[in-house]
Amino acid sequence: MSRGIDNHNPGNIRHGDNWQGLRETQTDKAFCQFIAPEWGIRATLKILRNYERKYGLNSIRQIIARWAPPNENDTEAYIAFVCQKVGVPGSAVIDMDNTATLRRLVQAMIQMENGQQPYSDDIFTRAFELL
Repeated sequence: MSRGIDNHNPGNIRHGDNWQGLRETQTDKAFCQFIAPEWGIRATLKILRNYERKYGLNSIRQIIARWAPPNENDTEAYIAFVCQKVGVPGSAVIDMDNTATLRRLVQAMIQMENGQQPYSDDIFTRAFELL
């Protein structure tokens, strides 16, 4: 399994915020560890919504460029992968209040981050309910 899946942090969120649902003991020095995957997905959703609200980032290109910067990732390949999975061009505006679109975006990001997207629709539904 990948580190993100093991940590219930499929977005690979780094330490820095005191997220709800964090494990009491954090043994990964770089990445947050959550008590269940829905908490890690919830944190990813919160970050993406904040990208739009705080910084005006609302296209896949803008979102992924911030999420996976070129100094750490092949950002262009990441953008292309997510666009293909979501079915929209990189410049298309993503409606962060559209649950279906946001779910496809996060599922694509999870697959890119971890090489797989193992979570059921029920886990995503619970993550959205935790918002």
